[in-house]
Amino acid sequence: AASRRAKMAAAEERVAAAAPAGYTALAVKFGARQRSPHYLLVKEHQVREGADTAYPPRRTLFVLNVPPYCSPDALSGLFARCGRVQSVDICDKPGTGEKKEKLTSKFFNRKTVTGFQVAYVVFRKPAGVQAAKALSQEGPLLISTESHPVKTGISKWIALYAASVVDQEELKAEVDAYMQDYDKKIAEEEAKAAKEEGVPDEEGWVKVTRKGRKPGLPRTEAANLRVLEREKQKKARKELLNFYAWQHRETKREHIAQLRKKFEEDKQKIALMRAQRKFRPY
Repeated sequence: AASRRAKMAAAEERVAAAAPAGYTALAVKFGARQRSPHYLLVKEHQVREGADTAYPPRRTLFVLNVPPYCSPDALSGLFARCGRVQSVDICDKPGTGEKKEKLTSKFFNRKTVTGFQVAYVVFRKPAGVQAAKALSQEGPLLISTESHPVKTGISKWIALYAASVVDQEELKAEVDAYMQDYDKKIAEEEAKAAKEEGVPDEEGWVKVTRKGRKPGLPRTEAANLRVLEREKQKKARKELLNFYAWQHRETKREHIAQLRKKFEEDKQKIALMRAQRKFRPY
């Protein structure tokens, strides 16, 4: 038993030493029964100076090699001993860190990430990042504990199924709120356009728009494709066809020459049929 523990300790040291430059290897286990640890690679998240990032500098811990069963709540509980965790964001790959419009929809734009992932753990204070990196000196950390268990197996499937059931009233409320915001945005744009209509810009140009009493319905993609195909065919027929007057005259001459040639061929056929006495006009 002692030799096996020594071998495991040596293996852990080799894995920790093989971590990429700038990263610290943290040994974690899913539960107490798991024998072999899993290693998370962590470092302080750094961005260029002056960048408008969603993750504050000196307070964000960048985590690589996050296993699929590790949820934001599990990571928050794992690093809670290092300080108060403000937020945990799990992504399928590292991003630029620039601020993006936060998606608040509960039913739409949901993306399921599979496989190993990356995470951004934001602490309340900068000391949390340094404390998290110092966890490499401790033994393997447990992701699933009695106080913060991670659902697996049938319990996880039941939870996923329960989350997939849509509440019709809640969905209707979200759609109505979205449409109200959309109508408000359209009304503001129309009011702004009406206010700027006829007013010259900085260079003295006046924007002219065409509006009718009965504006047409927006075309579908299929209708747009049909219109483009018709325009393409029309353009191909007109392209360089009788562009000059002499081309028009030459076309007429060629047509007359073909008619004469066809007439002479028909005369020869008729003469041949008369010679063979097979000509029966009636």
